[in-house]
Amino acid sequence: MELCVALDLPTAKENLDLIHKIKEHSVWLKVGLRTYIRDGEEFLKAIKQINPNFKIFLDLKLYDIPNTMADSAESIMGLSVDMFNIHASAGSRAMKSVMERLNKYDNRPIVLAVTALTSFNEDEFKAIYEKDIATKADQFAKDALEAGLDGVVCSAFESASIKSITNQNFMTLTPGIRPFGEDAGDQKRVADITYAKDAKVDFIVVGRPIYQAANPSEVVAKIFLALSS
Repeated sequence: MELCVALDLPTAKENLDLIHKIKEHSVWLKVGLRTYIRDGEEFLKAIKQINPNFKIFLDLKLYDIPNTMADSAESIMGLSVDMFNIHASAGSRAMKSVMERLNKYDNRPIVLAVTALTSFNEDEFKAIYEKDIATKADQFAKDALEAGLDGVVCSAFESASIKSITNQNFMTLTPGIRPFGEDAGDQKRVADITYAKDAKVDFIVVGRPIYQAANPSEVVAKIFLALSS
């Protein structure tokens, strides 16, 4: 299991200060929509200047018509990121279009499909998708596997089922992890490290418990200790 630190702070300076504090750790860094819109490609370059070994997850959740998604995915190739995501809700044809475009490259990033946002509760999700989260997440995962993606974004509660109906190499990345039972904040479906490990999660995303800590590096070290135990 790998740790991905969410860079969700209000300014580029605050995010870069956080990165400096944890630069000795082998972590992934998640650059989300707000951060990328605000700070752009220069921010991605600044990350690599701090530590070229950092791996970057560009969390933009692409969702558009198939050709536009494929064009955008190909443009992401020029950003030298290691992983990005698209919405499974865009449909199988869109996901296949993205992978057909990217598979021309030898060094393409990992591509994940977003199933159900972890901010959804069951009622909110059903109002849009007309099925419960677990059922629809499984369906989205099957579609993503068939389309040639590397895995999905889901909550820890869907990970074990998704692994069982796809395969153990099909990746799951779970946002909203509260490593040691911290407050859930605006997330609805959160889990701790123990649950994520049992669910065979490949990547856990941790934000507030790290960047709101007095000593972020100490929290990261504690998480790594828990992951290895």
